[in-house]
Amino acid sequence: MQYVPELTVAENVLLGHLPQKFGFVNKREARRIVAERLSAIGVDLDLGARLVDLSIAQRQMVEICKAVLQDANIIAFDEPTSSLSHRETEILFRLIRNLRAAGKVIIYISHRLEELYALCDSCTIFRDGRKIVTHPVMANVPKDVLINDMVGRELQDIYDYRPRKMGTPRLVVSGLKDSRSAEGANFSVRSGEVLGFFGLVGAGRSELMRLLYGADKRSTDSHVELDGKQVSARGPAAAIKAGIVLCPEDRKEQGILAEASVAENINISCRRNDLLGGLFLPHKREAELADRFIQRLKIKTPGREQEIRFLSGGNQQKVILARWLAEPDLKVLILDEPTRGIDVGAKNEIYRIIHDVAERGCCVIVVSSELPEILGIADRVLVMREGRISGELDRAHATETAVLSLALPDLQVS
Repeated sequence: MQYVPELTVAENVLLGHLPQKFGFVNKREARRIVAERLSAIGVDLDLGARLVDLSIAQRQMVEICKAVLQDANIIAFDEPTSSLSHRETEILFRLIRNLRAAGKVIIYISHRLEELYALCDSCTIFRDGRKIVTHPVMANVPKDVLINDMVGRELQDIYDYRPRKMGTPRLVVSGLKDSRSAEGANFSVRSGEVLGFFGLVGAGRSELMRLLYGADKRSTDSHVELDGKQVSARGPAAAIKAGIVLCPEDRKEQGILAEASVAENINISCRRNDLLGGLFLPHKREAELADRFIQRLKIKTPGREQEIRFLSGGNQQKVILARWLAEPDLKVLILDEPTRGIDVGAKNEIYRIIHDVAERGCCVIVVSSELPEILGIADRVLVMREGRISGELDRAHATETAVLSLALPDLQVS
């Protein structure tokens, strides 16, 4: 997304076309113009809020509105719903249909097949940078044909779930909250278990994981215990030292060093243990480690020195996973939206990695807003609503109806 974090919503939407008065930006007029245009398309945003203070979903909606209001004849949407709520997605779909009816050319890029069927007239599949096939009439193409075109093989079970023996609770969390919350979260994860956290946008899942990881400050009465020892609340460094690591929701802003190489991104955490004499980096050892994980995780890159920003989203995610799998004392792996914006084939590879880590006896926590993903890979599901854990379901009882009834108690699910 292209925006200026310190500017307001109105200023970002009109960036490059801001009204002026006496040589200065006329902020009042900018807000009036944007309010009028957004009202016409049914979008409600706080026009005076700075982009840096908004959620990922809200920023994405601002970028979409910016593109729509430029009155372009050709508009490309690249994974536009990856962070949007159900309501925001409905607004976007309505906008796209209106634009198409007005004669605009829409290019819609997505790995969510249901969106392609809902919006697209035709579909072109790319794989490894090459065009594979074009289906001129989307409605006539079965879903399994599309998947085969995307991955180059049949996927009988994309989630690759493997039953495994789980041990006793290894991570025990009680009263986890920030200083503003009245009620804390209580849960535990067994060794070898994949614990799923499901909830809609704004349910508080990512915030809870950041507290667990130490990225945000937790209240003094929060308690995190790993292997019988209390984990210090003194930031991510203490969590990593204890064996707790996080692959964040926003991998581009919080997960990768965009200008650095693949090798540097893989080795960045391990470097704290690898300084030679406190001054020099063991370049040969880092190169060998990077090459080993590039091969092991099937990371598609011209080489270890390639800047990570040029890799696809799926391969960037695998680099972040490699960084943490290289940790010698990994005990708890937290994955926040691990397959967002990733193609079906890469998803399957990431699920395989998740199960491999669990089989080593580690605790794996997967946060996702994609219900089929949670149901497909988790041994147990915790559902969040309005900042609280609203229920718990084991794999045998975690159906779509049961999970949604906990996420949206007032929704009648048929």
